[in-house]
Amino acid sequence: MNLMHRTLLAGVGLLALAACGTESAKDRNRADESPGTQAAIPAPVKKKAVQGLPGMPPVLDPKDVYAADRPNKLSPVVKDFPSRVYVPNTESDTVSVIDPKTYKIIETIPVGRQPQHVVPSWDLKTLWVNNNRGHTLTPIDPKTGRAGKEVKVHDPYNLYFTPNGRYAVVMASLDRELVFRDPHTMKRIKTEPVTCYGVNHADFSLDGRYFIVSCEFSGELLKVDTEQMKVIGQQKLPFDGAMPQDVKVSPDGKRFYIADMMAHGMWVLDGDKFDEPKLLHTGKGCHGLYVSRDSREMYVSNRGEGSVSVFDFTKNRLTKKWHLPQGGSPDMGGVSADGKVLWLSGRYDAEVYAIDTRTGEQLARIPVGSGPHGLAVYPQPGRYSLGHTGIFR
Repeated sequence: MNLMHRTLLAGVGLLALAACGTESAKDRNRADESPGTQAAIPAPVKKKAVQGLPGMPPVLDPKDVYAADRPNKLSPVVKDFPSRVYVPNTESDTVSVIDPKTYKIIETIPVGRQPQHVVPSWDLKTLWVNNNRGHTLTPIDPKTGRAGKEVKVHDPYNLYFTPNGRYAVVMASLDRELVFRDPHTMKRIKTEPVTCYGVNHADFSLDGRYFIVSCEFSGELLKVDTEQMKVIGQQKLPFDGAMPQDVKVSPDGKRFYIADMMAHGMWVLDGDKFDEPKLLHTGKGCHGLYVSRDSREMYVSNRGEGSVSVFDFTKNRLTKKWHLPQGGSPDMGGVSADGKVLWLSGRYDAEVYAIDTRTGEQLARIPVGSGPHGLAVYPQPGRYSLGHTGIFR
């Protein structure tokens, strides 16, 4: 090989070395990966479908029954409804309507005798005011705020809807009945007599096939088959003088929490087994239960001491307690659409409380009528309503 050839080869070699020296780390990684050695992309984990109650909308997430309730995730049905807080005043026979932006009452609606709860319908289009002693339901159009013609329904202490939207379920507390009705006309379809006293609150299992009912005046719980419309279980709570109130299922559907205003805490129940529950103390007069928009926490109103306890589902324990300035009687309510405000009625103080869910700070204390009870914040996120003051899925 002559000198010229050797010089040319040396130049080529230098160029090759220079090219290697300037290769990016990203390029080197690509070069080092042959098709057989590339990192495998993990296959998506398929969530096991929940075999829900026939006709029920599919469960979005088997690990979170509240997956449809994320901040401001409003259904197209309600997205144009004005945001309002509807407060039934049991002793004034009125509903106070509050603008949550100004904390001012903008309207007072006359209704029937002793309104207990304001309940969103399954299809989200109507708010039903439960006039317990008036034996009527007053429909309110949440788009216009106008009340319609009362519908005769005997002893409507509280109202729920089956997850498939097929029936309304009236909690006839004094009649000692669960009355299954047409969800639109409220025509009676089936009556299920009960042997406990004071049926009042409920919540449904993850698959919607059964629901747990609290019996306030006899300290008992019922388990009801949704499709059969029949009581399939009944038990006495293991506490002398128990007075169970609100009921909520855990996000994963494995446990039910039942507020007890005399045991001053929540009963924790395995709904499937329906065995003996355990008591978790929260505060005096434990009454209402409300799940946060991220499904991580539950706000527990302690009516007898003017406080709200915060329960962490993942940690399975109470993490905070917020005390209302100057006390109060926090009762029933709901969480704002954006999840930032907890609204509660002050049952014995003729007022309503707005509480910051991040800090526990009281944002407002609003005078209303006498005996405010099951207030509804509306609209709220969710595809459909199971009733009460707003249980959404």
